[in-house]
Amino acid sequence: MVERSDPVRVVRVRSERDLGLALREARRSRGLTQADLAEQIGIERAYLAALEAGRSTRLVGHLLRSFRRLGVNVTISWDVSDKRSESNDD
Repeated sequence: MVERSDPVRVVRVRSERDLGLALREARRSRGLTQADLAEQIGIERAYLAALEAGRSTRLVGHLLRSFRRLGVNVTISWDVSDKRSESNDD
């Protein structure tokens, strides 16, 4: 069993809005702007802003509805105190 000394934030995702809010919170916890993260992952800042606002792609909506229909809980977690940013994660 691995012991964790850093606090972990866990968010249950029930909607596109929940997913967007989790994305925004995680980005901010890393000290990144929307422009920073958008550049690092190769998307437009406006698209990232739309994702954070819960205006997701149809694919995300379909996935979340499918999980809900199947009774699957979707959660996201991250280390709260970790302010590192990964510049080459694909």
